[in-house]
Amino acid sequence: MKSILIKNPLLTITMNSEYDNFESGWVLIKGNKIDSVGTGKHPDADMIIDAKGMVLLPGLVNTHHHMFQTLTRNLPGVQDAPLFPWLEALYEVWGELTEEAVFVSAQVAMAELLLSGCTTTSDHLYLFPAAASKHLIDKEIDAALEIGIRFHPTRGSMSLGRSTGGLPPDSVIQTEEEIIDDSIRLIEKYHDPEPLSMLRVALAPCSPFSVTADLMKKSRELADKYHVRLHTHLAESVDEEKYCLDNFGQRPLDFAESLGWLGDDVWFAHGIHLNDKEIEKLSATKTGISHCATSNMRLGSGIAPVAKMLDAGVPLSIGVDGSASNDSSNMLNELRQSMLLHRLKDDRWLSAAEVLRMGTLGGAEILGRKNIGMIKPGAAADVILIDLSDIGYAGAKSDPLASIIFCTGAQRVSWSIINGKVIVENGELKGLNLKEISVRADEISRDMISRSNKIM
Repeated sequence: MKSILIKNPLLTITMNSEYDNFESGWVLIKGNKIDSVGTGKHPDADMIIDAKGMVLLPGLVNTHHHMFQTLTRNLPGVQDAPLFPWLEALYEVWGELTEEAVFVSAQVAMAELLLSGCTTTSDHLYLFPAAASKHLIDKEIDAALEIGIRFHPTRGSMSLGRSTGGLPPDSVIQTEEEIIDDSIRLIEKYHDPEPLSMLRVALAPCSPFSVTADLMKKSRELADKYHVRLHTHLAESVDEEKYCLDNFGQRPLDFAESLGWLGDDVWFAHGIHLNDKEIEKLSATKTGISHCATSNMRLGSGIAPVAKMLDAGVPLSIGVDGSASNDSSNMLNELRQSMLLHRLKDDRWLSAAEVLRMGTLGGAEILGRKNIGMIKPGAAADVILIDLSDIGYAGAKSDPLASIIFCTGAQRVSWSIINGKVIVENGELKGLNLKEISVRADEISRDMISRSNKIM
């Protein structure tokens, strides 16, 4: 069993139940678990990492993404558009997705996430063009297995097209029979419920304006049968709120509740437009929220009441969201934005420590993982090291924990270890040629845009 010793970090942030942080010391990894943590004399190991000047912390957990959108960042024409017009325009480009496009876009997103400290990520792929393979999520899973990230793909879906009152064009939706059949296939083929699993599947109808109520109910029934989690967008924009009131006579959260979509196995992306009563309901049912600060700013959707939700006991995590509404998959930057955004609105500001907890242990809890997001014996060996010798951290050593949130620094980790394997070493992602991937992603992006313009 291979062992790795990390010694002499400037600070170790544990996120354990006591929130113990300590200077110097060491962490010993054996196999895919953290074996022991201590100060003073350290044990021997097969590999020793001298972490002098670095902060050691649990790997970050990203709970909302659309990786295929890395191919459509900052497109002209939608740079200043709010959610609904933005979606309507981009659906035409996303309708040109192929298996290779999904695979390469996942490589791009996962590489960015890994280099910025993320060790566990979810993804929400909800769009399956009629001309494309129906096994697009399999290509994302292939990318995750190749790169070594802990992965929670969610089987997204859209069944309500424009011809029947939905927002997306009919060319990118599927029948509910297709969706349910493929959801069962993916769960039975890939979902691994074991404690240290590298791959778990969830079900994720896209939104109230792109699926039917019947599909939401069937997804809940399927989740109960297979013991998998549920995810969707909710309360993201005032347009969504109006759509739900006009079509269902209910606000988005009440509509979700009527379909059985509240509970500790459910998490929603965004949760911006929520009132006090709805926050209490989320807390009482332990329904989670993935906070996507940058995307919410980018699309002008609003500022989620994160401080209120935290104080009420709502499970909260961090999501970078899709790269067409964030234009990045940088988790360190997302933590910083999440802290700063709420200083524009809330009287009760978020602290660096609160945001870091959301980005580690909070994400683990929302994904139903009891052994990631923390450094303690028996936990998964998912840790990162951030080198504070970078010029961007100069003068910031008085509070090393806060420095990784307040300061931009290099925005890249020095080391990332996932499941006991070194994935990032001295700032370099192992096993992938990032330049080649970037070139191919640009080629695919240009081709998709070109083909969609000919159709539009």
